[in-house]
Amino acid sequence: MTAINPLLRMEKVEVLYQKMITAIHGVSLVVFPGQITALLGANGAGKTTTLRAVTGFLGSDDAEVSEGRIWLDGEAIENRQPHEVAARGIALVPERNKIFETLTVIENLDATGLGSVKGDKTHRQMIERVFEYFPRLAPARNRLAGYLSGGERQMLAMAAALVCRPRLLLVDEMSLGLAPRIVEELLERLVTMKKELGLTVLLVEQSAHLALEIADYGYIMENGRIVLDGTPERLREHKDVQEFYLGQIGGKERRSYRDVKQYQRSRRWFG
Repeated sequence: MTAINPLLRMEKVEVLYQKMITAIHGVSLVVFPGQITALLGANGAGKTTTLRAVTGFLGSDDAEVSEGRIWLDGEAIENRQPHEVAARGIALVPERNKIFETLTVIENLDATGLGSVKGDKTHRQMIERVFEYFPRLAPARNRLAGYLSGGERQMLAMAAALVCRPRLLLVDEMSLGLAPRIVEELLERLVTMKKELGLTVLLVEQSAHLALEIADYGYIMENGRIVLDGTPERLREHKDVQEFYLGQIGGKERRSYRDVKQYQRSRRWFG
């Protein structure tokens, strides 16, 4: 049987801000084609910086990949410009659903689609396809994006990324500030698109419970380092994950690891 090569591979990546502050340390992870890989951790763990390292959006913050390598399908992409990374098939759905509020929904979608021309048949077909995945947006296609609800904005941000026909979709904190019902709907859409489009996803989330429901594999990050990884089943069985991310130890209320003064991570890696 031929082994499947990862679409994205990070090996011992370090990101340095202002040439002195280390944000992430020795991060190694892989994302395989057609899978949803979750990167989990509390706020400030380094998850968004990891995505920025992949997409090239570090320069604006005076940061760079100072050590390690990042490969997309075998091609090194660390420290490339964002437009170069995007041209290779990576699309980002950023935190807090950044959209063009003064443009209509359809104008937002027309503004994306790397390498496409407005009116191009393939581009138009992809726009209609995303309206099928996000039917709430279809009747609002001529509405200004600034008047959309929070959930609709997140749908539009995801739809705009999909119009680019990405090889790899990066999703940053999809559930942030949204009602549980909307989050469930978005997760269902993500799974459907994975199956129907063969989409590969790296999903960054604080909510381990939500992410592990749909992920094929997961990594847990703390203080800029990967501390645990494994299948969703294995992560759910780990006592640290149950206590500090899922709140399932002894029926007690969920606690944060920050509440434990002498908390020490075992730092075991699943094989």
